[in-house]
Amino acid sequence: MAPAMRMLSTRAMAKEVTVIGFKDKGFRTKQSSTTKRAQLLSRVEELRLLTKAEQAGLLTLAENFGLSLGKIEKLGLLSKAEDLGLIAAASDPGTPGALSAAGLALLALGPAAVYLLPDDSATLVAVQVAVAALCAGGGAAALGASALLGDLQSKKA
Repeated sequence: MAPAMRMLSTRAMAKEVTVIGFKDKGFRTKQSSTTKRAQLLSRVEELRLLTKAEQAGLLTLAENFGLSLGKIEKLGLLSKAEDLGLIAAASDPGTPGALSAAGLALLALGPAAVYLLPDDSATLVAVQVAVAALCAGGGAAALGASALLGDLQSKKA
């Protein structure tokens, strides 16, 4: 092929390239995680969760169990929660659904363990009771956390 023909075919192919601009529907900007966290914290303030926790006596109950703010600080639990991504997970819109699924799976696992594990000895019966109790408690906690996070992430006031 002659050089002039190659140049024409290259230019013809260059005209077929599609460029996506920032105003096109295919282009989306990512919302920053600090905005999500700020929305989550403002939602906590709107629902007055800290006041409700205080009125319910949850802080006193936690202190009676040995969990005070000083102890949380000394153990470094807040930085560990941040390192594990728990703070970011609280603002992730998929977290309530995942927690609901995990809660339902745990609630189904408890009776399944009782049904599937043999009860030939007292030890196996104790294992059945322990697994069922842990699954029921974990499932209920996961469903409760899912409902709380879903409420915190909702846009309605």
